[in-house]
Amino acid sequence: MTIDPAQDEQFMRMALEQAALAPALEEVPIAALLVHDGQILARAHNLRETRQDPTAHAEILVIQEAAGKLGTWRLIDCTLYVTLEPCPMCAGAIVQSRIARTVFGAWDPKAGACGSLMNILTDTRLNHRVAVMGGLCELESQALLREFFRQRRRETP
Repeated sequence: MTIDPAQDEQFMRMALEQAALAPALEEVPIAALLVHDGQILARAHNLRETRQDPTAHAEILVIQEAAGKLGTWRLIDCTLYVTLEPCPMCAGAIVQSRIARTVFGAWDPKAGACGSLMNILTDTRLNHRVAVMGGLCELESQALLREFFRQRRRETP
């Protein structure tokens, strides 16, 4: 799998655009894209509030959609772009789906499972390991989240 830093940034910026759509639905602005051979297979932002589903994280949604499109649960040679470091649930799904690489924006010191609290993606005890790159477009990812929660605090009496 060839790594192209310019392409990584392009896809992360697309993920940020997707994340920016989430607040209109009162969703936390976290989004993901799943890419194979330079083509976007799926894109989504969180839909936990909309669906009242605790598993409706952007990462899970794109994994499900991409698996359906490819007709296989093995998402080999795919790269996941996500605006916030994946949580343990999402990191487990990333490993289980055999995604080759995960690129994320902001680190999540409270729930991150790709280096902050733990690192599920590179745990040698598991049967698959995922290449990880964190901090791409980190400031932009943080700014979206900060503004969303700042606005929420203003609206809360």
